[in-house]
Amino acid sequence: MDGLNKNQANKYSIIVPTYNERLNIGLIVYLIFKHLKDVDFEVIVVDDGSPDGTQDIVIQLQKVYGEDRILLRPRPKKLGLGTAYIHGMKHASGNFVVIMDADLSHHPKYLPRFISKQMETRADIVTGTRYVKGGGVHGWNLMRKLTSRGANVLAQTFLWPGVSDLTGSFRLYRKSVLEDIISCCVSKGYVFQMEMIVRASRKGYHIEEVPITFVDRVFGSSKLGGSEIVEYLKGLAYLLVTT
Repeated sequence: MDGLNKNQANKYSIIVPTYNERLNIGLIVYLIFKHLKDVDFEVIVVDDGSPDGTQDIVIQLQKVYGEDRILLRPRPKKLGLGTAYIHGMKHASGNFVVIMDADLSHHPKYLPRFISKQMETRADIVTGTRYVKGGGVHGWNLMRKLTSRGANVLAQTFLWPGVSDLTGSFRLYRKSVLEDIISCCVSKGYVFQMEMIVRASRKGYHIEEVPITFVDRVFGSSKLGGSEIVEYLKGLAYLLVTT
């Protein structure tokens, strides 16, 4: 953590979109605070009207950590991942924004490495990658591993973005860069993260990678369905034509 003390002027707004994450949100918040003890940050929970009581848990967390550190910014229903980030950014006071999942697939222990990498390289974006030495996936069956790997190989072949993991959603952005990129994106669902990183590459932003191990969710059900593969292929074709 010593490297994180070099630049105390930075503040990190961690946007966590949620839908039915009552069983996970308390642990993810605890782990964020555990691993970022010497960092100025806030957690912005964008909940899309979860019927399982996720918001009630977040309100309890505010009593423990403070409403200035845990911001609950709900929406009435599921409106899409991209708009969740836009909604969260409206309430972000940091000059850097972290986006991560609430289902424990993205372990907060990697956050110090993201921050250190950005400080060392002055990167505009630091993204977690499963596909370099030190990275990996835990809890997926062979078919899902092949699907994810194949999706990235296809994108590398046709879009050459210079990033090894295009569909990952654990990233650190300069806030101004995220605002610029997200304003250009039109994709939804599984394709959204790929479009974000491809457009960032096309715009010439400095992107660095940090190896991570992605862990399949322990509690709750996956939001990824079979239709996402079709969406992905359509998105790939769209990006091939428009970027």
